[in-house]
Amino acid sequence: MRADRLLSLLMLLQARGKVTARALARELHVSERTIYRDIDALSLAGVPVYGEPAPEGGYAPVSY
Repeated sequence: MRADRLLSLLMLLQARGKVTARALARELHVSERTIYRDIDALSLAGVPVYGEPAPEGGYAPVSY
């Protein structure tokens, strides 16, 4: 189940660009804390994800 959510998270980031943890949590029906853990897991796996602090912040895939 977690692998499916990580893939969904990555697809959402790629499709929408910058997205807040709150919006991702709402979309994926999990807590914000789960999103933070999932972002960490993606980063540890070598997936480049950029995080920007609030209030205008959010997460986005790193584009080269």
